[in-house]
Amino acid sequence: MASSSGTGTGTSGSTGPNPTGPPATPGPEHSQPDQPPSTGPDAHRPRPAPDSIPVQPGAETTRPGTENHTATDPPPETLDIDPTTGALVGKERRSGQGSPAGTPLPMRRDGDRLRFVGAATRRIARGIDLDEIVMGLCRATVPTFSDTILVYLRDPLPVGDERPTGPLVLRLRRTDRLPQERDTENGFLATSAVPQQPAELSPVSAELCEVRPGGALAEVLRGVRPVFADAPAARAALPELLGEGCDLDVPDGQRAILAPLRGRRRVIGAALFLRRPERIPFETDDLLVAAQLATHSALGIDKAVLYGREAYIADELQRTMLPETLPRPTGVRLASRYLPAAETARVGGDWYDAIPLPGSRVALVVGDVMGHSMTSAAIMGQLRTTAQTLAGLDLPPQEVLHHLDEQAQRLGTDRMATCLYAVYDPVSHRITIANAGHPPPVLLHLGGRAEVLKVPSGAPIGVGGVDFEAVELDAPAGATLFLYTDGLVESRLRDVWTGIEQLREKLAATAQLTGPDHPPPLEALCDEVLDMLGPGDRDDDIALLAARFDGIAPSDVAYWYLDPEDAAPGRARRLARRALSRWGLEDLTDSVELLVSEVVTNAVRYASRPITLRLLRTDVLRCEVGDDVPQLPRLRQARLTDEGGRGLYLVNRLARRWGATRLSTGKVVWFELNRT
Repeated sequence: MASSSGTGTGTSGSTGPNPTGPPATPGPEHSQPDQPPSTGPDAHRPRPAPDSIPVQPGAETTRPGTENHTATDPPPETLDIDPTTGALVGKERRSGQGSPAGTPLPMRRDGDRLRFVGAATRRIARGIDLDEIVMGLCRATVPTFSDTILVYLRDPLPVGDERPTGPLVLRLRRTDRLPQERDTENGFLATSAVPQQPAELSPVSAELCEVRPGGALAEVLRGVRPVFADAPAARAALPELLGEGCDLDVPDGQRAILAPLRGRRRVIGAALFLRRPERIPFETDDLLVAAQLATHSALGIDKAVLYGREAYIADELQRTMLPETLPRPTGVRLASRYLPAAETARVGGDWYDAIPLPGSRVALVVGDVMGHSMTSAAIMGQLRTTAQTLAGLDLPPQEVLHHLDEQAQRLGTDRMATCLYAVYDPVSHRITIANAGHPPPVLLHLGGRAEVLKVPSGAPIGVGGVDFEAVELDAPAGATLFLYTDGLVESRLRDVWTGIEQLREKLAATAQLTGPDHPPPLEALCDEVLDMLGPGDRDDDIALLAARFDGIAPSDVAYWYLDPEDAAPGRARRLARRALSRWGLEDLTDSVELLVSEVVTNAVRYASRPITLRLLRTDVLRCEVGDDVPQLPRLRQARLTDEGGRGLYLVNRLARRWGATRLSTGKVVWFELNRT
């Protein structure tokens, strides 16, 4: 009597003496006794396994894969794909004739289940985040394995080795079901019907379920293995899981499987598989299928939670490394954009910054550290902090780059970065730029002409032993300066200079849309610049900083030198009064005279060189007093017996804002008053 393996990948052979001839030699997978093996080029070509295998409709009592067939038994069926409908159909091994359309296929062999589990786990493994993995589990099992699935996950989900605190609470994460329109014969969809996607269920059970310690549900989850719903433990656990007043009717018999989801360390949820009453019940081997699905899903969820935490850390790191908001300095408007290289590389070394400087100036910085890792982001954060500190010392741009180069060498021998540092003065309408191996800036003039500024490139930061050169250029009112990183202009499809020329053309074309006398809106212009990126142009992260130069008109500036003598405060009051009268701001005369007198008096007391006094009329009135003493004044509470120490107290009470900034030649004390 010949024995045939029940799996789709086994080989057939002889289990006893052959009375009619010599022992049969092993043949191809589907060869039959007394039949010569097939020949030809396709004799041993395996049939591709389908991605989904129908559930078993039969009620066989023997374990699939272990039954014996005699020569008089009906030939077992094999699986094939209907070329017209794409549905799985049965085909007799001997005759090769397909089964009629709509005939359900029994999952009699372990190989069928293995192919289904393989296809399902592949679909689950395609997910990278939590929702994709849970959806993959639902779509892989409905309708192939079950008619309905409910997925519960721990709330909150523990991350890695994190030990959960508090009670175990399960939250209903997703529910899917088979649509009602179906062929009820043997519980299968008609093969000629149009395939339908599983639909998400309306809420059928409690969204939250608190697992009682020592309860029936806790015992099932602790057991890890899937169980049928008619088992005593599951029968008591389901009401606790689904909640009181549940609208979901759990079928009787072996038509429901409750499978705990266990991750690397602990149980993180549960899945409930249901079949309708008109469908064939689950078999014992289906518990193994449910266990495989639950294990793969739980491990995927564990990894997705870890990935989500890493992505959150990366996003927070990148967010804190970049300016949360841009300042609003006088005479210039700013806009910025940042794009990571990809969803899987959310951190990078690109940064930008705008730093207010004394004298209403502003420093514009953009830089790029090599790489797209946490290390690159950390190096970028240190260089950005160093640049802010150096800018606060009011060093020239070339000196800032020199100190950044020294800092990069202290951080390591392979810490390379490019950087462009510019200082804009709205009073003189000039900009000073120094470059360390960075792409040159592009200036868009008011009339629509765009030009690439000729700035010496210099060596990248971290090379060491090189000098940096600064150039001073005109910054006319209405012009827009664009600082960017190489990710905007360089990719696998184009070199950096081709990209720079495309950027220049894009800016010029956009400016033509608003006319020669009206520059494009700054935020919209940044969006237009990013629109020039094509599908293959995102190889690197992108930082973009745009500055619209408004400037301060000479008629809105008053500037004087005062000798450090006792008569200086009185002269400062008279000069300020005349300027306010010329600007029509007589209402501010008393406040300005008082504050100017206090600040100038403090400067005269310690200065040894001439003092500077400057008034600026913009949206506010700004007063700046400079001297050659580097020590910054500090606000303090004067005692009743003190003769001095109340000048800054008055400034703090009357001024809208005030501050003091150290310069390379001394310091500047400034205050602002509202014009109305």
